[in-house]
Amino acid sequence: MQLRFTLRGAGWVALYLFFVLGPLFALLAGRLPPARGFWTEFGAAIGYAGLAMMGLQFGLTARFRYVTEPWGEDVIYHFHRQISLVAVGLVVAHAVIMLAARPDLFALPGSIHEVPWGAVAAFVALLSLIALVVTALWRAELRIPYEAWHIAHIALAVVAVTGGLLHMVGWAFYLTDPWKRALWIGLTVFWIALLLYVRIVKPLFMLRRPYRVAEVRAERGDTTTLVMAPDDHPGFGFRPGQFGWLTLWSSPFRITGHPFSFSSSAEAPGGRVEMTIRNLGDFTSAIPKVPSGQRVYLDGPYGAFTIGHPADMHVLIAGGVGITPMMSMIRTLADRGDPRPVILLYGSKDWESITFREELEAAKARLNLTVVHVLSDPPPGWTGEQGRITAEVFRRHLPPPYAEHEYFICGPGPMMDAIENALGELHVPMAKYHSERYSFV
Repeated sequence: MQLRFTLRGAGWVALYLFFVLGPLFALLAGRLPPARGFWTEFGAAIGYAGLAMMGLQFGLTARFRYVTEPWGEDVIYHFHRQISLVAVGLVVAHAVIMLAARPDLFALPGSIHEVPWGAVAAFVALLSLIALVVTALWRAELRIPYEAWHIAHIALAVVAVTGGLLHMVGWAFYLTDPWKRALWIGLTVFWIALLLYVRIVKPLFMLRRPYRVAEVRAERGDTTTLVMAPDDHPGFGFRPGQFGWLTLWSSPFRITGHPFSFSSSAEAPGGRVEMTIRNLGDFTSAIPKVPSGQRVYLDGPYGAFTIGHPADMHVLIAGGVGITPMMSMIRTLADRGDPRPVILLYGSKDWESITFREELEAAKARLNLTVVHVLSDPPPGWTGEQGRITAEVFRRHLPPPYAEHEYFICGPGPMMDAIENALGELHVPMAKYHSERYSFV
C-alpha cells in the first residue's frame, strides 16, 4: 500500500507540474511574435507560470480524497499556503521585471480613459493578491473572524485569477494562434469547473446525506462531544485518526465548513460518528448549545494520520485537544482486540482539564494501554511527569529500540516541533512518526 501511495503521489506531482509548465511551453510553439529582450521574456514567462499556479489553487482545496490520500489533507493545505506565496512572488516579480525592462509600458497616459483595460485588470489582480496574502498570514493579528476571512479569501482569489486572465487577454502577445487561445480558454473552464464542484456538486451530494445530533456530551477541559448519526443513509466509514468538515446551523452550500477529528471508534455501529470540540471562541463556543436532533452535514473522511503501519507498538503523543484523533485510535484498537501495547503521552495544563481522563483509565481493562500524563501546572504532591514532553520523558517510559515503534503526534505547533526534535535525538527515522497539524488557513 505504501508503494502504491508513493507512486500515486509522484503521479499527482508530475500532473501538477504539467499544468503549471505545460501552458508556458505551449506558448513557445507555433507562430511566435517578434523577439524581445531576455528580461522582458523572462518576466512574461514567470507571469504565465504564476497565473497557472493561481488557477490550480482551486483544485488543491477541492478535497478530492483520491488526490489527498497519499499525503493527507493537512499537508495539501500547507502546500496550498506555501505555493500560494510562490505564485504571488512570481506575479509580483513579473510586474517588477516588466517595469524595469520596459518602462515605456508603464508611462502614464494623458487621460484615465486611455489606460489599457489589460493594465487595469493587472492592477486589480495585484491588489487582490496582496490583500489575500496579508489577511491569510496575519488573520489572527488582524482579528478577522474565521468565517468572514474564509468568504473574503475565496472572493479575493476569484478576483485575482480573473484579473490575471483579463490582463493576459488584454496584452495577448503570445495568443496569436487560435489553438493557444483555446488552450487558455480550456484551462479557465477547468478552473471554473473545480470551483463549481466544490461549491455546488459536493454540497448537493452532502445535502442528500445529512446527519442528526444524537447526543451532546460535556467533557473535561471546556470541551464538548457531538454524537452524530446518519439520517436515512448508511453513513461513511473512516480510519481512526481521520477527520471531517462539519457544517452546522446551515445548509452544506454555506461557504465555510470547520475541520474536526473523529474521536469515536471506527468500529462504531450504524455509521455513528463523534467529534470532540474544545471551546476556542468563534464557532466552537456555540457547540455546547447544539440541541439534540439538530441536522448537520459532514464531509469526510480525510487525512492520512491513521494507524495501520507495521509496528511493534503504538506511541501516541497528544497535547490539549490533540487527544481527539488519539482517542479514536484507542477506542478502535480496543474494539478490535488489538494485543499490541499502546503508550499515550498526554500533555495537559492541569489535572482537572484532562479531556477523557476517566475513560482513558477504564480503557486499560480492554487494551494494553499505558497513559503518561505530563502536566504544565501540576497539583500539590504531584509525582508524575511535569513540564514538557522531551527526549528524557521518552527514555523513561518507552522501551528501546525506539526506532521500532510507530509514533503519532498531534497538538499545538510548538509542542509538535519540540517532539519531532526529541524523536530526532532518539534516532527515530521520519518514516516512523506521523504528525497532524490542524491549521487550514
